[in-house]
Amino acid sequence: MSQDCYRSMNDMFNIRRRDFLKIGGVVGAGLVLGTPSAWAQEKEKEEKPPRIKTNIDDALKVPRTAHSLPGPFPGKVVEVHDAGAMADDKPAPDVVKAMFEKGIGKLTGKNLKESFALFFEEGDVVGIKVNPVGPGLISTRLEVVDVIIDWLTASGIRREDIVIWDRFDYMLADAGFTPERYPGIGIEGLQTMDEAAASGESEDDSHWLDEDGNHVSAGKFDMNVYYWADVEGPKDKAYLNQHVFNGKHSYFGKLLTKKLTKIINVPVFKNTGNGISMATKNLGYGAICNTNRLHRPLFFDVCTEVLAFPVIRDKLVLNVTDGLRAQYDGGPMPAAKFAYLFNTLFFATDPFALDMVCQHLMVEKRKSMKVDVNEHPMYTDYLRYAERLELGVADTEKIEHVRL
Repeated sequence: MSQDCYRSMNDMFNIRRRDFLKIGGVVGAGLVLGTPSAWAQEKEKEEKPPRIKTNIDDALKVPRTAHSLPGPFPGKVVEVHDAGAMADDKPAPDVVKAMFEKGIGKLTGKNLKESFALFFEEGDVVGIKVNPVGPGLISTRLEVVDVIIDWLTASGIRREDIVIWDRFDYMLADAGFTPERYPGIGIEGLQTMDEAAASGESEDDSHWLDEDGNHVSAGKFDMNVYYWADVEGPKDKAYLNQHVFNGKHSYFGKLLTKKLTKIINVPVFKNTGNGISMATKNLGYGAICNTNRLHRPLFFDVCTEVLAFPVIRDKLVLNVTDGLRAQYDGGPMPAAKFAYLFNTLFFATDPFALDMVCQHLMVEKRKSMKVDVNEHPMYTDYLRYAERLELGVADTEKIEHVRL
């Protein structure tokens, strides 16, 4: 293998079919396999099954660079709260901007201009990974992305060298990430999915299958850069529609392998069962295809192992978790009755330390809302796994959690 392989809110916010298709996966004519929250909550068996073999060792053999995880501030997490961040249930741009400046300043000890030089060089192509699931309720806020773009362009990155991206193209549009809203900025989904065909509502496959019977998005994935796991993918059309390939390979998008030189990760603050769906999951399941097969046997470990591959490990320079509005239950799917104003942004170069801090905050919130919480270490083992791989810090005694 080559070196690269490595309920106070409106009902309009209730989960829509396309959100559910993206998150849960489908097989056959609209038959649902289940949801990540269900898999994430499965109780630990008395005897754990043998560990699924993956190609993680290949990723670990590749020498690290100056920008490799956990970045220049391992174990440091900055939390910025401002009660005025959301006004009339909408982000206040000036407040969000001030929060961003405070967060970056406290993380790096430098102002915005000086901080830029810690992460970027001239000629970088920067990808902003958003989470568009649950548009208008729990998706990445446009205003947070706005201040990131302003920082980049003010520091010398051209608009045409910035790409807002996610795995699914239509989800980006649904969440407001459009060329009209962001003129000159690239907007790119790694793949197309025909939701009507995936759910069994349409027998017309022409929107996602080419004349040779291949997925129209197949060419957008790099066949030389992949996460391999000894788990077969289903062979039915609905699965292929959503996942592009079956088999045992999950390929990284060419956007990551061929174009982007740096990544800023902008997840949202939400749960997935007794775990969380934040910084590491936003990339672990957002950067590759053929993922539904991985949910049950490798659900959390994917969030560690995919980030160990150089295509992410050496390019991910900053994580900004959007907690302006958060969700404490029902995740990772949007659920309005569990959403609340949190008015908080989190900053870290170390996504694993960030997720450990947010996991503890999520547990506190769930308990305060009388949710029956399971605090078994199985829900954070993947973060400690990352620490063993020297990708980040998970030991709470070693994490510096700064609150502003």
